[in-house]
Amino acid sequence: MSQYFYVHPDNPQGRLMKQASEIIHSGGVIVYPTDSGYALGCHIGDKKALERICRIRDIDKNHNFTLVCKDLSELSEYTRVDNSAFRLLKNNTPGPYTFIFKASKEVPKRLMNPKKRTIGIRVPNNVIAQALLETLAEPIMSTTLIMPGKDMAEYDPELIRDQLEHQVDLIIDGGHLGEHPTTVIDFSEGDAQIIRVGEGDATPFE
Repeated sequence: MSQYFYVHPDNPQGRLMKQASEIIHSGGVIVYPTDSGYALGCHIGDKKALERICRIRDIDKNHNFTLVCKDLSELSEYTRVDNSAFRLLKNNTPGPYTFIFKASKEVPKRLMNPKKRTIGIRVPNNVIAQALLETLAEPIMSTTLIMPGKDMAEYDPELIRDQLEHQVDLIIDGGHLGEHPTTVIDFSEGDAQIIRVGEGDATPFE
């Protein structure tokens, strides 16, 4: 049975963030809030935890996974970003965007899109997610929590608990979250290409 943390949405308890980061480092799968709804997350290097996430969501290795980062300082380790793209990201993060870039050699192959060798990058504007990333001191490998057969992300932590308390190691309750899909911008071929318009303003990338 998973642990369940009630975390203050504006002032996350440091001891709970420390425990959550320890669970991630020890191979755990967690549910945590972002500015686009609840997500499943695990350590970037943990193959078994990633396989568990795939089973929960009923997705295969071709799924586009995302590295959720605290800020842009971690970008150069995992992606190749030119100056113009970096300026655009700097002006629009944190926020409800997913940016797609060519992955660097530091990204495990299992996390890349197998054909395009790309990776998604997010810098969320959510206090709990930011506190967790600060404590963890590295990105979280993530995917939106969409249950099999559904089209929308889960937003009610109590319902998530009913469904997943025996399948994940930790659920972080950050309150009810509406579904706020990210705007997806693809930089993998150079210039910005708008793949999906969501909550983030796409105008700067046109």
